[in-house]
Amino acid sequence: MKYSIITLGCKVNSCESAAVSRAFAKEGYQPAGEGEPADIYVINSCAVTGAGVKKARQAVSHCRGVNPEAVVALCGCYPQAYPEEAARDAAGADIVIGNENKGKLPALVEEFRRSGQRIVDVPELSRKFDEGSSAADLDRTRAFIKIEDGCDRFCTYCIIPTARGRVRSRAPQEIARQAEQSAAAGNREIVLTGINIGCYGEDIGCTPADAVRAAQVPGIERVRLGSLEADTLTDEEIERLKGCEKLCPHFHLSLQSGSDAVLKRMKRRYTCAEYEALVEKLRGAFPGCAVTTDIMVGFPGETDEEFAESMAFAEKIGFAKIHVFPYSIRPGTVAAMRQNQVLPQIKSARAKEMNRLAAELEQRFLAQQVGTVQTVLIEKRTSPEYCNGFTESYIPVRIYGEDIERHSLVRVRITAAQGNYCAGTVVEEDRV
Repeated sequence: MKYSIITLGCKVNSCESAAVSRAFAKEGYQPAGEGEPADIYVINSCAVTGAGVKKARQAVSHCRGVNPEAVVALCGCYPQAYPEEAARDAAGADIVIGNENKGKLPALVEEFRRSGQRIVDVPELSRKFDEGSSAADLDRTRAFIKIEDGCDRFCTYCIIPTARGRVRSRAPQEIARQAEQSAAAGNREIVLTGINIGCYGEDIGCTPADAVRAAQVPGIERVRLGSLEADTLTDEEIERLKGCEKLCPHFHLSLQSGSDAVLKRMKRRYTCAEYEALVEKLRGAFPGCAVTTDIMVGFPGETDEEFAESMAFAEKIGFAKIHVFPYSIRPGTVAAMRQNQVLPQIKSARAKEMNRLAAELEQRFLAQQVGTVQTVLIEKRTSPEYCNGFTESYIPVRIYGEDIERHSLVRVRITAAQGNYCAGTVVEEDRV
């Protein structure tokens, strides 16, 4: 029998889908080919936004339409956060489970096939990291390794603590083991990911720097951190990270808003001044590093003045890249109960304006790279005209007229900034 996994949402879900795939393969199932109908469909869902939930329901309907006889399983954050809604509104799913027992899907599929009875099982989340819940996602040039799950922050707009539970961390020796597997598979860069990796190790006496050091195994040349929270990076931790020789100088620091009043209503744990001071420390410790971020627009009660503050702060920081998204009401959160919701058309207009600024800042950052020589990790070839890859600071680079093998690390002189990428030429004597 053949299975197909549809992964929605974050890189953590990608790692967990890799573990689900491994569990099915272990039981003798085969992955369906591209465009080939499957006997089993797994939709690994996201619940961060209303759009994510809608995509999950649509995926269930689509799979049911492709093969009405298939077993369809819906798992992940949507059922975990909203179990009754998921069971009701994704009625096409034969199996509905949360985040706790994804590894049991092959057994649940067999149970459903034997009984024909729909399975809805969303237990409470464990307080211990589940080693069987995640495998290194090796499908990409950069291998993603999940090092942490859960979040204790309870920001007023966010459903993640409900969907993912409290912070629980992977042991450094397990991170090293998966890093060794990634190196054996040909990967040369690892991305450490999690729900709130800045809190990594709080439950086991470690810090993110310990995770980076664990991943620095032979064969792995670069280690990249996923998204971080600004309040988790202390001066001591920055110094420890500075001592990690393979750490990529790229820091994704979630901002959410450049207005102190909005940050307070969001229950974020820093001010704009504290965030700015952290960025300066990182730029001092890692000269030329890229600082990227997330910014939400249209949070309940956000005024024109507060949005203008957010725009001005983003420009002041000079982010290399900004992920802009409009606030999405998440039932069960504090912000969802507020009466001063921003009108959809205003959120849309603000997102457009912030995206315009984001494009300007990105172009400015890319232009600063022209003339420098940087190491590029070559990705899977997507065009007959050029090879593409990423620098250590996560700058996309195109190298025209070259045929370079995937996974190669190549020294490249940046010659131009074009749109949202740079162009470059290989410095032959510096090939790695």
